[in-house]
Amino acid sequence: MAGQRWDGREAPGAGRRVREEEARAWAELVETARRTVFDGLVVGTSGNVSVRVGGTVLVTPSGVPYDRLTPDDVTGVDLAGRQVLGSLVPTSELPLHLAVHRTTGARAVVHTHAVHATAVSTLVDELPLIHYMAAALGGPVRVARYATYGTDELAENMLRALDGRTGCLLQNHGTVTHGTTLAQAYDRTAQLEWMCRVWLTASSVPGLSPHLLSPQQVAEAAERLRGFGQRG
Repeated sequence: MAGQRWDGREAPGAGRRVREEEARAWAELVETARRTVFDGLVVGTSGNVSVRVGGTVLVTPSGVPYDRLTPDDVTGVDLAGRQVLGSLVPTSELPLHLAVHRTTGARAVVHTHAVHATAVSTLVDELPLIHYMAAALGGPVRVARYATYGTDELAENMLRALDGRTGCLLQNHGTVTHGTTLAQAYDRTAQLEWMCRVWLTASSVPGLSPHLLSPQQVAEAAERLRGFGQRG
């Protein structure tokens, strides 16, 4: 197995038995991480995914290709960042994931380096209201100020951009979305990348500027989205 491993002194308690619920969540996490590669949202292992099970946060390990991860590679930390499951080193973006899990009701976080979203993060401080699906992320998507990856500073900048939102852009870096499930967090990532692509495409037409929605129009869409989908 590729990837660096903790030794027992660095990760006390890392060898505890994986619970059944954690094993199921790990399988879904690996599937989600692989999907980010398949859908072109990351290259190699450049993104990361986490899901919370009780007081344990399962995370993708650092530098391990997702297609090599197995059920034996479960990697988990507590909310203080202490490793409690596995021996692989957790993602370098652990501070970012833990910041979301500690301060929101999120159970899952997806971080990517999606091309169009990353491009937009270098151009604006907020994604223009090009489409009403901004409502699904809580409103206009903000861009968190740049900070070095894996730092507490980046996590703090991200939390400010996420205030009242379920997704944001990281300047010159990528995206972060969260949700109550991995599927929801992933869908929000895909929607954010799509909106960024739409805005970049419309903005690139010479001599024309895209029509944008007003905050009121997005708020009206948010009301309708609350009743969207099947009931029962």
